[in-house]
Amino acid sequence: MSTSLLQPSVQALWSGLKQPRNLWTLLVWLVATLVAFPVLVVLGSIFADASAVWEHLAATVLTQYVTNSLILMVGVGVGVCGIGVSTAWLVTACEFPGRRCFEWALLLPLAAPAYILAYTYTDWLEYYGPVQGLLRSLFGWAQATDYWFPNVRSLGGAIALLSLTLYPYVYILARVAFLEQSRCALEASRALGCGPWRSFFTVALPLARPAVMAGLALALMETLNDFGTVQYFGVPTFTSGIYRTWFGMGERVAAAQLSALLMLFIFALLLLERWSRRQARYYQAGNSTQPVSAYGLGWRQALLAQAVCGLPILLGLLLPGGLLLQMTLTHLDETLDKRFFELAYRSFWLAALTAGVAIAISLVLAYGVRLNRSQPIRIGVRLAAMGYGIPGAVIAVGILIPVIRLDRGIISFMEGSFGISPGLLLTGTAAALVFAYLVRFLAVSLGAVEAGLTKIQPSLDEAARSLGNSPTQTLLKIHVPLMGSSLLTALMLVFVDVMKELPATLVMRPFNFDTLAVRVYQYASDERLVEASAPALMILLVGLLPVIFLSRKIARDR
Repeated sequence: MSTSLLQPSVQALWSGLKQPRNLWTLLVWLVATLVAFPVLVVLGSIFADASAVWEHLAATVLTQYVTNSLILMVGVGVGVCGIGVSTAWLVTACEFPGRRCFEWALLLPLAAPAYILAYTYTDWLEYYGPVQGLLRSLFGWAQATDYWFPNVRSLGGAIALLSLTLYPYVYILARVAFLEQSRCALEASRALGCGPWRSFFTVALPLARPAVMAGLALALMETLNDFGTVQYFGVPTFTSGIYRTWFGMGERVAAAQLSALLMLFIFALLLLERWSRRQARYYQAGNSTQPVSAYGLGWRQALLAQAVCGLPILLGLLLPGGLLLQMTLTHLDETLDKRFFELAYRSFWLAALTAGVAIAISLVLAYGVRLNRSQPIRIGVRLAAMGYGIPGAVIAVGILIPVIRLDRGIISFMEGSFGISPGLLLTGTAAALVFAYLVRFLAVSLGAVEAGLTKIQPSLDEAARSLGNSPTQTLLKIHVPLMGSSLLTALMLVFVDVMKELPATLVMRPFNFDTLAVRVYQYASDERLVEASAPALMILLVGLLPVIFLSRKIARDR
């Protein structure tokens, strides 16, 4: 009798799941849960007992982790806002020779990871480097005590190099905000007697504040994710502390709790940004969003504007890139060996595989929202995309903890049931590494795919469905061909991010499975900067491709 009562309910549930929209909804939630699981594992570790280890950390290094991370965030925040906002305003509102070139070239330093700049500038600025050697020869100084020279391996050096590589986040969003501002508001400020600088501070900058804060939040999240720079410079932060606690002390629970504390830092950062503009409203007057007439600069002001725009490009890309190229060409036998091409091939296929899977998952998530715009589905998609704000070291910890437990359970079961030990099946595999990349960078591809889908009119869906196409057929036959540019953008962005990623790769990679990023880190840590030059140059060149593509596209679409 009970079976007969349950049967209609089961049949109703199954028939509901067989509906295409419900299947897509279920698929979206399965993917979102899987991707968000490592983050939930880290948050759940807060309640584990590791009091003894925490007492040791609190007595020794925890204060340094907190202090250095806060100073790093404040310093980088000031640096990226100063560079990004000033250059965005100059290329948007001022007329000077080279402005059109600077519009897209200012994005290029985004291709250079900060840890590559750290290795390059250390070799260039150290005591036996060319800069100090030239100074000693020019002024007759015999030893280091005869003069003072700033130490690049310091917290200040880390702030400077991170600012040079992360300011494009603020620059691109601030420039878009300046371009979209109402011409009437700025012309009215000029009519009231405001000069260029006063109009900037009283009208343009307040209106662009949401965009600047969004770019600043992205830059600060990347700052907290950095491992290679702070580790090489010997600056203890949360990211380096997580790695040291896990591998140096062997304390997985304490490392997970440090990761959870770092996540709380990031969530607090996002909440603070939202709270700071909780009562602010930013509206444009009517439809008057024509480009503002540019200020004509005299030759002195034009030279200053060129210097302000050109210096970040020179220091953030051209100079380190030229130094790496010079080292690579000078020592070809040591740099372009067989091992280099093996690492390049491994890095390429790993990045290509991750990018392809990320695009497939992003299509599932974005199209699921298009089919069912309910609030639970939107929450699920946002949950899957939150990994981009989480440092790679935190994601690696969140994956390793359950994977190690699962492997141990499988080994225990196999030994008890069949008397054999299969070894570690998931821990230290390429599959686990790709999963870490997906959790970290899924939001990158998802944003590009969602942008492409929003450009397709819903009437095309209705027409395809009226012709008998299922949602899956509509996606593959109609939407994917129309989204070629968006999918290519997503592919390039994820590909480059995987090529550059260091913290997650260091923690998750299989034994004796190095990538270009790992090899650069290892060589630089051993002070073998010549051998590190070719892998670092390759990462830099690969990173330039999507940045040039996107920056030129932005310039054309203006």
